[in-house]
Parts: sequence; C-alpha cells; structure tokens
Amino acid sequence: MVDIQNQLSAVTRGLSLEDRDGEPSHVQTLEQTYPAGLEDVWEAVTTADRIARWFLPVSGDLGLGGQYQLEGNAGGTVLECDPPADGTARYRITWEFGGGVSWVTVRLAAEGDSTRFVLEHVSRAADLPEGMWDTYGPGATGVGWDGGLLGLGLHLGAVEGSLSPQEAEAWAVTEEGKRFYRGAADGWAAAHMAAGADPTVAARAADATYGFYTGSDA
Repeated sequence: MVDIQNQLSAVTRGLSLEDRDGEPSHVQTLEQTYPAGLEDVWEAVTTADRIARWFLPVSGDLGLGGQYQLEGNAGGTVLECDPPADGTARYRITWEFGGGVSWVTVRLAAEGDSTRFVLEHVSRAADLPEGMWDTYGPGATGVGWDGGLLGLGLHLGAVEGSLSPQEAEAWAVTEEGKRFYRGAADGWAAAHMAAGADPTVAARAADATYGFYTGSDA
C-alpha cells in the first residue's frame, strides 16, 4: 500500500507560457519537500545507482558535459551541474525523447533537516507533436513527473509504502495506481486552469491523460 493522498497533496504543480530564448515555451514545475538532508537528496538524484532505485536505470556520464541515457526513456546532455554549496544545489539537462528536445532543471534547497526539491521542465510549444497539447494538456508530461516524485518520495521516506520502478507499470492498472493517476491528472487540470485554461478543456485533457497512463476510461 502507498499513501497516495499524502503524496499527491505534498506536490505543488505550476504551469506558465513564457518566452525562453525567443520561443514561446510551456514551463511546468513540481515542488516537494523531502525529509532528508541536501547531500543525501543530491546523491539520490545524481548518481546512477541511486537513480535506478527510484526512477529508471541510467547509463553514460552524469558529469558536466556528459551524455546520459535512461533505460527505455529519454537521454541527453548535462548542461549545468552545481553540487551542494551554501545550502543549495542544481543541475540542468537536455531531455531528448522521440526526436524532440526539451530542458529539465532540478534545484535543491536545504530547509532545516529537510530539502526542498524543485523540478522545471521547459518545452518549446512549436516542438510538441501535433495535437499533443490539445489532447493532453500539461498532464502528458506532468503526470509522468508526478510518478517520478512518488518514487523519490518512497525512496527518501517522505511517503509510506513500497513500490519499485520495476513494479510501476503493472501498478498503474491496479485500483491503487488508478487512484494515483486520477489524482495526478486532476492536479494538472487545476494547474492548467490556474494558467488560464477553460475548465472544460482542462477536464477533458485530464481525462485523456488518465486514460493514457492507465488504459482506463475516466
């Protein structure tokens, strides 16, 4: 059993449309505080053996300028890497998948004995596959990251339960998994509406996203 509601409530989701390098871009953010020190969280999100324990196996060079590849998922280049210093840390990578390129930045900040984790995913609007945003809205990317934060939360003890990366696909179609993906999709619908989307459009996109991740009707 996984404490789904606690995890969903612990994540703050944000969405905006901004100009990045002169290009209209969708900027999605997820924030969560983990009950672990900065050094521990940094190790969990930057070392291959730890990443495989909560996300996916990763190969390549995870240092500055290196190339990485997540098993069965995205690969890319490490563009920036600032290890912990003065209570903060960050890295920035390209996220290359299906012929497209987007950018992910992870920022960490010490908060007493805990660490604030912020993930930002930037996608140029013109680069998204045709119809993807109209169909799924921010949930297509955002719900996937919600799953990642769930894995990290379980790994760091922020949420009760047990779920290995190898079990995640099968778990998605269980009743518990469906409740998680329904809640995550609805969370992104709320962020979508906060960014100005029509409620009907946001709800329809959330239903499509939920169906994509679980193979179920809304």
